[in-house]
Amino acid sequence: MPLTVVDINCDMGEGFGQWRLADADDTKLMGLISSASIAAGFHAGDPNLMDATVRLATHYGVGIGAHPGYRDLQGFGRRRIGGTNDEIVNDIVYQIGALREFTRRYGSNLQHVKPHGALYMELAANEEMSRSFVGTLRVVAPNAYLFCMGVSATYRIAAEAGQPVIREFYADRDYDRSGSIVFTRRVGRLEPKAVADKVVRACVEGKVRTVEGDDIDIAFESICFHSDTPGSLEIATAMRAALTANGIRIAPVSELPITNARG
Repeated sequence: MPLTVVDINCDMGEGFGQWRLADADDTKLMGLISSASIAAGFHAGDPNLMDATVRLATHYGVGIGAHPGYRDLQGFGRRRIGGTNDEIVNDIVYQIGALREFTRRYGSNLQHVKPHGALYMELAANEEMSRSFVGTLRVVAPNAYLFCMGVSATYRIAAEAGQPVIREFYADRDYDRSGSIVFTRRVGRLEPKAVADKVVRACVEGKVRTVEGDDIDIAFESICFHSDTPGSLEIATAMRAALTANGIRIAPVSELPITNARG
């Protein structure tokens, strides 16, 4: 069935001190999205930036998510860092707690949790780690939506455990034949109209073209793009306009039909 309502989420708040990775101001991006996945200090983000980004999201009425990553500021969380499952999950809990306190400060709440970068990909493939992560999430944030790929171990385990779960479609990443995104540490500048057309097709037809040249089925509730993708503001603007022109409403996951939001 074609999607008539969808969430747009953006990974943002990704800087540290005086350092900023994105070429777009989060203030401009915030008005174009419905959910924000905010860096929680380990791959990017610091207390002042987390505070400012949460405050901004609250002002715009955007759903707020914690975006925990590996403890890897130098590699922006896109390098796999070794550790036991308990050590990695404890790092995630630490970051969720930090971001959640800023949501409380502004009278908001934690809408979702979305792992970042190499951690996201590791959880997608690592069943044991995903079970540990989801089991912990059931205790520390049982009502928070977990954002992940539909083909991931994370999605299957979360659905089995009863954790609210949202499948993502990546606007600014390529897909392979398995239905997984092609992980990369760097992304070049993309043509905004091409990205918008890709997103609309995924919503209307439920299809995406892979790097192998095949069309595969894709199912999702949220569209993701990254604030650090070059030209992210132009991508978000084109994407939102194209969705609206095709009669697709944009809303945070808390406003999606329950059958669409729980997977």
